[in-house]
Amino acid sequence: MSLLATKSPFIATFKSLGALYLFIYFGLFLDSFYMVKITDDAQFYAIISMFIGFTIVFFKVNKRVKEQMLTAVILAVIGEYFFSILLGMYTYRLENVPHYVPPGHALVYAAVLCFSKAKSIILHKVKLEKVFTVFIIIYATFFLIFKNDVFGFVMTVATLLILRTKPRERLFYLTMYISVAYLEIIGTNFLCWKWPSTAWGIFDFLPSYNPPSGISFFYFLLDLGCLWLYKKRHKIAWSRMKNIRKIRLETNTSLN
Repeated sequence: MSLLATKSPFIATFKSLGALYLFIYFGLFLDSFYMVKITDDAQFYAIISMFIGFTIVFFKVNKRVKEQMLTAVILAVIGEYFFSILLGMYTYRLENVPHYVPPGHALVYAAVLCFSKAKSIILHKVKLEKVFTVFIIIYATFFLIFKNDVFGFVMTVATLLILRTKPRERLFYLTMYISVAYLEIIGTNFLCWKWPSTAWGIFDFLPSYNPPSGISFFYFLLDLGCLWLYKKRHKIAWSRMKNIRKIRLETNTSLN
């Protein structure tokens, strides 16, 4: 049975987010300060691990997700060099953009997408959105109060405000927020990368923590970019899907 058709929400979660989180921990550990003490090739091992993980997932997902994963890799390369190298928003351990990072973005995108589209998860969509929202508020508030993470809190508030008008995408982006928070905590604690004490290391009125709590706000640019490019490449199919949604909505409204 495919992940999307899995009847158990626990199995669907484990096969998507659970597998992702385990892989993130393992992959980033290979590039961690622990491994640096043992070998000079730590980043190379992380790249090999990512190549294997990306290949396995790529051949398991459907054609649409394959295309979005490849798009995510391309956009991630552009985004990483722009935000990290050009703007200095954050800095990787070797002051480069590790080759495992762009496909890593694609894996996160694919796992979160599969989780949020699984039938067993959709059945609990409203409850999950409420739970995730409460968790995010508590998480960002904790960082604000105890870590003086104003930058992260501002981005979190902006994210939640935007999602108020995005009911269809809400679960996806809330899940993305939590997944990115996990990824950032693991990566920064393993010293794979670091964030400056203020936003971009420039804006003193926006103190930040390492990592800032709401940094997934910038991941949304990647997600939106993947979706926009997919729509442009498949205008007819996308228009047909929108019409089907409209008919279903009108039918449900008339029945109620």
